Amino acid sequence: MAGGGIAGRLYRGDVSINFVGRQRLWYAISGVFVLISAIALAVRGLNFSLEFTGGSSFTFPASSATNQNAISRVVTAAGGGDATVQYTSGTLHQWTVQTSTLTTAATQKVAAALEQAFHITQSSMSVQIVGPTWGGQITSKAIEALIVFLVVIVIYLSVAFEWRMAIAAFIALIHDIVITIGVYALTGFSVSPTSVIGLLTILGYSLYDTVVVFDKVRENTAGLLTTQRSTYSDAANLALNQTLVRSINTSLTALLPVASILFVGAGLLGAGTLKDLALVLFVGMLSGTYSSIFIATPVLADLKEREPQYRDLAAKVSRRLAGGRAAQRAAAATASSAADAATAPAATAPGKAAGAQAATVTVPAAAQDEGDEPDDLKQDGGETAEQDSDGVAVSAAAARLADTPRPVTRQQRVTGGNQRRPGANKKKRR
Repeated sequence: MAGGGIAGRLYRGDVSINFVGRQRLWYAISGVFVLISAIALAVRGLNFSLEFTGGSSFTFPASSATNQNAISRVVTAAGGGDATVQYTSGTLHQWTVQTSTLTTAATQKVAAALEQAFHITQSSMSVQIVGPTWGGQITSKAIEALIVFLVVIVIYLSVAFEWRMAIAAFIALIHDIVITIGVYALTGFSVSPTSVIGLLTILGYSLYDTVVVFDKVRENTAGLLTTQRSTYSDAANLALNQTLVRSINTSLTALLPVASILFVGAGLLGAGTLKDLALVLFVGMLSGTYSSIFIATPVLADLKEREPQYRDLAAKVSRRLAGGRAAQRAAAATASSAADAATAPAATAPGKAAGAQAATVTVPAAAQDEGDEPDDLKQDGGETAEQDSDGVAVSAAAARLADTPRPVTRQQRVTGGNQRRPGANKKKRR
């Protein structure tokens, strides 16, 4: 991929976001969302629509004389029992009343009571009766469809890729299902057959995004054990960065029309069926995009790193990187010592004999080996000269430089550091 934009830089690896290395953070964030969803599901439960629970539904236009409390009193007095009354705004302002399963006679009685109490014509009243048996069949069919979908996906990924990728994708799909159901439990939106269709749709979308990333991971990790150029986690993280811009663009492109359906079609126009479909699509697509990046690939890397061959590969790469860093530190330390030695003040001390002088300089070991002879340096006025074991004058300031080589005198340079004969420590006049 050419180009100097962020997409090209991510693809080439010039910049990289460490998704796989921070998997514990992503797991913690997902764990919080899953926990909230589970608590909401246990405490509030799901608001199943009439198609699942069975019962009778009465829909009629709203007027200034109608209100929720008045409708509930009329339905209870007519024998409808406890009813759920909902107001729908938009292009159509109407009331929807849902009761438990009623007989045909009881349903007609409630409808007549509502028409008489709020002056509703019979043609504007919509009555729907759903038996409990049909609602139970819808529920079981929805669960069966979800199970079959997950099983087929696991089998397909195991054949097309490998079983570890199938497990990682399965975990990401369960993550999306739990969070989407949790949102429905928190908001109290009605769960209808349309919602189930939307749920299956977003699972397919999430799976598509995950498969795109996994295909790039497989490409980057091909021959990794032979080349040993990086660990499996590093190669998987590179694949994530290479497909990141594509995933974001695809998600935004899909979310824009869904958001228009949710906020315009359901919010402004009041289309209830659109609301059921758009909400599950919107939440599911957001969750699916997150899981394909932050859950599926990190889980896959964790599973692969448990294999012995990839565990050994990670150890070898770590040792190689550690050796390279140590060499860099040693080179940096040598360069720093050489720079300090070249700039550090050195001094000369006057000899005991008149006119005798021993010059002291500090040079790197490399300079000593090459035979480069430094210039004579004058002694600092505030330092006293000390004498080494060979009786050669050395400045105290230079002797205290612990990170530089041992001070070397001109006399030692001339003798080449050879062992001197007894009595050779006397200074020679020039």
